[in-house]
Amino acid sequence: MTSEDAWVDDLAPIKPADWNRARARHLLNRAGFGGTPEDIDRLAAMTPAAAVERLVDYEDERTGALPAFEHSGVYDATLQVFPPSRPAATRKAETTGEAIGVRVKPGGTRRVQPVVDRFFFWLRATALETRRVAAWWADRMVATDRPLQEKMALFWHGHFATGADKVRDYRKMLVQLELFHQKGTGNFRELLVSVAKDPAMLVFLDAGQNVKGAPNENFGREVMELFTMGVGNYSETDIREAARAFTGWSNDDLRFKVEEAKHDASEKVFLGKRGNFDGVEILNVILAQEVTANFIVGKIYRYFVRDDLSPDLQKRIGAILRENDYELKPLLRTIFLSRDFYSEPSVGTRIKGPVDLIVSMCRELGVKRLPGVPDFNSSCGELGQVLLNPPTVAGWAQGRAWITPGMLLARGNLARQMLLPDMINFVDPNLDPGAQIREVNNRILRGMSVTAATSEENPGAAMAEERAMANVLADKEDFNTRYGSLNGWREAVRRVKPTLRVPAQFSLTALVLPAQPKTTTEVVDIMLGRFLSVPLAEKSRLALIDFLDNELGTADVERATTYMEDPLRLLAHLIMSTPEYQLA
Repeated sequence: MTSEDAWVDDLAPIKPADWNRARARHLLNRAGFGGTPEDIDRLAAMTPAAAVERLVDYEDERTGALPAFEHSGVYDATLQVFPPSRPAATRKAETTGEAIGVRVKPGGTRRVQPVVDRFFFWLRATALETRRVAAWWADRMVATDRPLQEKMALFWHGHFATGADKVRDYRKMLVQLELFHQKGTGNFRELLVSVAKDPAMLVFLDAGQNVKGAPNENFGREVMELFTMGVGNYSETDIREAARAFTGWSNDDLRFKVEEAKHDASEKVFLGKRGNFDGVEILNVILAQEVTANFIVGKIYRYFVRDDLSPDLQKRIGAILRENDYELKPLLRTIFLSRDFYSEPSVGTRIKGPVDLIVSMCRELGVKRLPGVPDFNSSCGELGQVLLNPPTVAGWAQGRAWITPGMLLARGNLARQMLLPDMINFVDPNLDPGAQIREVNNRILRGMSVTAATSEENPGAAMAEERAMANVLADKEDFNTRYGSLNGWREAVRRVKPTLRVPAQFSLTALVLPAQPKTTTEVVDIMLGRFLSVPLAEKSRLALIDFLDNELGTADVERATTYMEDPLRLLAHLIMSTPEYQLA
């Protein structure tokens, strides 16, 4: 039995004598997003305790390179009470003469059209701003000197999963993200209460519909099933009683509020406790349950260490969280210093999620800013993870769910776009309105009337199904929905700040030559050492050497220094396309 085998489930701290560069790299991969050889060397030169402290107690690290999100200025107060649908917007306009800050025209054609345009403008604008927030966040991950802060924010985003498509307000998503940044490694109790009062979460889980006499169980159920306890540790009665305690909780734009007239202040019986509980008191009862700490540490452990977690180890780690009154840093220090964290089953066995993959790729290349090409949001979407829009309230599945044969090919294509960006065929997805709007626009440009352009049978079945009777004759139309969608998109694109479309700035030649390699064999080994955390099979390594020999036309590096950049990029693409590169 090797020492690493004996370390499984051992929470004792690793000794300085056992600390080495490989383990420093493992720590940086898991507690952050990897890094350059120089980043790894700095951690390796420390003691294990100092290396962990450097990552966990990050408050002293500089933050000047991380600019705040730059709003486009598309929001104003008239959008605060945004209609739930286009029909709701037009009904209000037709009834009151105004909606979303826009008045109905006193005469002429399509009197309600400005309201419809305004409705679709905000849907487009907030979606584009949400994409900008996601890219801004990814840029923070690439540039930060506090990688654990971002890694934990990403964890909590998947744990307290909230989707921008339903929230319909990028500002609320940004507020929630700032909450994860501020409290993500602090006290879980404080984080939980803050999330329960968070405007994005309140909107996402329909808090406004949770009122005295007609409680909505969405948040009451999810707070126990997904956020704190896990399935099987509460009853349906507990869900109903919790929902009553959260009645009246709502938001006033970006602020939490309690509407006392809608709050049920009567007695509840919850998890065996009796009282006139409000929402915070319900959370305190949940946090007093032993199963809660065990559930939380189980998710954190599987995120940072490995999927295989024994019940005994989970209880021992859960006890650490409870004994520290839900402070997260003592738990994180214990995990990252433990022998178990560096045991063989824990090393090189975690499949990188799409965001982790892209960010680690940038950091390993020494890139200081997220490139604009390839597009971050599109790349993540193709790989199955769209920041700020989890697929369900349960967040994203992890591990093997990230990899299929098709996804492995897509990951290789992403690496190629990062290393050899196709600037000729690149189309900015932020400027793409979709096939339906594009077709309407093209028809109008060809001289069709608005009514004809939007009411004729279109090749897209979805557009044909959505055809409205109101679009038959222009002089009888109060509004045209498809035209409003086009107008809203036009205004959103005009007003939302553009994304700078610059490829990643790096030179592989400059990264390789300082090591003074003499042969292509040495170059390949340098590249493998930079990009892989697990060894490549010897047969594959030899194939890479043959490939580089052929591309350079020589095995002599000095002979090829003036033209080796593109061959090195092709070599890096092959390495990043391997199954081994997907592991950290």
